[in-house]
Amino acid sequence: MEAANLSVASTGVALRLGPEAFSSSPNPSGVVGSTPGGAAPPGREPPFSVFSVLVVTLLVLLIAATFLWNLLVLVTILRVRAFHRVPHNLVASTAVSDVLVAALVMPLSLVSELSAGRRWLLGRSLCHVWISFDVMCCTASIWNVAAIALDRYWTITRHLQYTLRTRRRASMLMIALTWALSALIALAPLLFGWGEAYDARLQRCQVSQEPSYAVFSTCGAFYLPLGVVLFVYWKIYKAAKFRFGRRCRAVLPLPSTVQVKEAPQEAEMVFTARRPMVAFQTSGASWREQKEKRAAVMVGILIGVFVLCWIPFFLAELIGPLCACSLPPIWKSVFLWLGYSNSFFNPLIYTAFNKNYNNAFKNLFTRQR
Repeated sequence: MEAANLSVASTGVALRLGPEAFSSSPNPSGVVGSTPGGAAPPGREPPFSVFSVLVVTLLVLLIAATFLWNLLVLVTILRVRAFHRVPHNLVASTAVSDVLVAALVMPLSLVSELSAGRRWLLGRSLCHVWISFDVMCCTASIWNVAAIALDRYWTITRHLQYTLRTRRRASMLMIALTWALSALIALAPLLFGWGEAYDARLQRCQVSQEPSYAVFSTCGAFYLPLGVVLFVYWKIYKAAKFRFGRRCRAVLPLPSTVQVKEAPQEAEMVFTARRPMVAFQTSGASWREQKEKRAAVMVGILIGVFVLCWIPFFLAELIGPLCACSLPPIWKSVFLWLGYSNSFFNPLIYTAFNKNYNNAFKNLFTRQR
């Protein structure tokens, strides 16, 4: 009876600590024994190597930095009245989705990574909650990037028709559609029985592997917004190239004039006294053109980082269920955390190209002191 109890207890320890933490080997007396003190047997790696500890530390720092940086952006937008307008409401929506990723999704994903065999030990209900928030928040973050790109495209190409009032309405509509579509994609398996996220036998929690849902979710969460942002940035690039090229090719006749020059490389104003008309010319890039160029560069970097972070994960998510094949677990984890890191890069990019945010950050910390 005691031997049976010892065997059961030993099995429980093996399940909790994994195969590296427990080793069974027959001794001369035929009794199953374990390595003393839980030490790893010769020829086997310890359960937590130096590399594993380093990776876990980096992931914890990534979670903390993603949460704090996006929270700082949100607090700044709420406290500064100048940010209570477009496009800062789109930036705020992106920051909300990224804060939720850092607060609700990434920590539970790290817990799953640390469990032996990447098993889910927190039950079916919490699995459904985690998967739903994972899909919804990541999808919302991706569509918010597409919304920022669309807003920038309309600002550059239709700046006369795209008035402040129209811009405000369009941004609010895009934010509402972003979160509604994200919730639909996340809750579809629960609402319509579209596959199961939790496998009790294998103790595994993952997005539904139903092939039809894989196509629906990956297209709605990534491939459709990817097409939108690539098309939009191509149009932004063409519009900017046409506008700057037209300005460089313009030939401005200069009759007998009186010129007033402020300084080199700055706007030059020319008064042409010819008949009753006065013409104004500017040399160098105007303030509006500089602003549009800087915004176009920001959107380009935002889109580039978004594609690099998410495309490996969504390729694996689409191909895996369709071909009934699976990547090694280590690559699944690498692709997943690479996608999560996009929530860290988003606020860095759109604040680095906006001096107003840098000034607001400085004022915020100065006032706190």
